[in-house]
Amino acid sequence: MDRRTFTLSLGAVAVAGGGALLLNRTNGALPGVNPAVAQSSHGVELAPDIIMGDPNAPITVIEYASYTCPHCANFHTTVLKDLKTNYVDTGKVKFIHREVYFDRFGLWAGMIARCGGDMRYAGMNDLIYGNQKDWIGSGDPQEVLANLRKLGRTAGMSNDEMNACLENEDMAKSMVAAYQTNAEADGINATPTLVIDGEKFSNMSYADLSAMLDEKLGG
Repeated sequence: MDRRTFTLSLGAVAVAGGGALLLNRTNGALPGVNPAVAQSSHGVELAPDIIMGDPNAPITVIEYASYTCPHCANFHTTVLKDLKTNYVDTGKVKFIHREVYFDRFGLWAGMIARCGGDMRYAGMNDLIYGNQKDWIGSGDPQEVLANLRKLGRTAGMSNDEMNACLENEDMAKSMVAAYQTNAEADGINATPTLVIDGEKFSNMSYADLSAMLDEKLGG
């Protein structure tokens, strides 16, 4: 499968015009980023994982995914649905979605997803991945922001709440630092990538994933 690859050495975030936060990459800063405020992940508090399912489940599945990655969207609209029903909701699997940031759009989506708090995170992910083509639209930054805000309002968030999140530079740095630290530790270089009980796997079908989980569960 042709998965999207990326580099791990992302720069830090910076406040740009309009209050939205952008992401800097090693191959050049995105428009509007002020390099003077760039900062590595060193010394930045990491954004915590948001766990789906029983924290004491016998198996831990971590998915590294980008909100702008089509294969990640496919995983969430197909594989994850059955994984949640048959393994997460039944207490067999603890699932963690770890965000990967290719670009500012993915970071913005992550900030909107986290803006609603832990209880809304999974639902926001469903909206963001399920409507990926629509909210990315033409790729115009203002259009993308407007579309993400529409999804947030669908989940019950106000414009003021979302604006506060998008303007929260500390929150963005924390998210990028978590991505950098975790992805480097797990050797992640493409999305989606699964880490199952510490072992890394490429994207796979639900049939292959369920077979692997059943074997681990002794079924």
